[in-house]
Amino acid sequence: MSAPDKKIPVGILGATGMVGQQYVTLLANHPWFEITAVAASFRSSGIPYSKAIENRWCLDTPPPATLKDLVVQDATHITEIASRCKIVFSAIELEKEELKKLEENYAHAGMHVVSNASAHRWTHDVPMIIPEINASHLQIIPEQQKNRGWKGSITVKPNCSIQSYLAPLYALIRAGYPISKIFVTTLQALSGAGYPGVASLDMIDNVIPYINGEEEKTEKEPLKILGTIQDGKFVLHTGLEISAHCNRVAVRDGHLACVSIGFQEKIPSIEETINIWQQFRSVPQELNLPSAPFMPIIYSKEENRPQPRKDRMYERGMGITVGRVRACTLLDLKFVGLSHNTLRGAAGGGVLNAELMIAKHYAI
Repeated sequence: MSAPDKKIPVGILGATGMVGQQYVTLLANHPWFEITAVAASFRSSGIPYSKAIENRWCLDTPPPATLKDLVVQDATHITEIASRCKIVFSAIELEKEELKKLEENYAHAGMHVVSNASAHRWTHDVPMIIPEINASHLQIIPEQQKNRGWKGSITVKPNCSIQSYLAPLYALIRAGYPISKIFVTTLQALSGAGYPGVASLDMIDNVIPYINGEEEKTEKEPLKILGTIQDGKFVLHTGLEISAHCNRVAVRDGHLACVSIGFQEKIPSIEETINIWQQFRSVPQELNLPSAPFMPIIYSKEENRPQPRKDRMYERGMGITVGRVRACTLLDLKFVGLSHNTLRGAAGGGVLNAELMIAKHYAI
């Protein structure tokens, strides 16, 4: 598709946090978007962005110099931010009901909210998008706007725990191999807990076999993503059971998932499974969106891959690496999947969602 005629002004809510910093870095030189507002809690407002992130910058790359003098706004000052932006990326941390109301107020003010938060993931008319899987779910946005009298909208991305394996599973489903059971164990990176995150004395020489809320999200969110729209609301996908174990491990970035899958009827061969993954392309690739990976899924033939340190930056951190596909003695097939949790699973996924909305004319 052709690029917008001019850059679209965007804002970032929670711009001083870890995911917000990823948004700042990804959007600073984006071909379609221009950062015109950065916002955070009142404690960081009223000072230049460079001062707000002093001693708090988490990324290996330095902060964009172009934003150092941009004054941080109070995220609750919606009218001020709405005067500067058309789209806001929400990565701010608040209590669920408080955040839910804040995002609704932005949408009511005419802004398109692309959220990383869980507050609206189960709202009946809010799409939860992985663009390679359910781009068509954006069609509910006009219904959302009609229901609520909004000129803006809210779109959310799912939890980062499912990014490393759901697209490979969807590729098999789309190829004609419906799945009935998934048993998944995730090994999730420290950056998924934000900054400062888990205490070092809890993580050194250790694995924590519990992450609050992760197993529930991992088991339930795929059912909405794979579901359908009926009568203006989402209907969950049926016939699929998911059981999850979620663990925090001493890795900086990159969520790894060990997955066993049971098929409803037909079982693809290992060779066909790999071929389906390697050939998989979807809407973001067809539209040639700026943040879309050229190959969304790549299969690593090495027997000890994927590994977070070596594979998380595949396709600029936006691709999924899979490996070790083999027969499963409990179900049918099993494999290992890996995604970068703060890029594909967070800020990069949000930017890709916004690009999709622009390309499909659901925003601006």
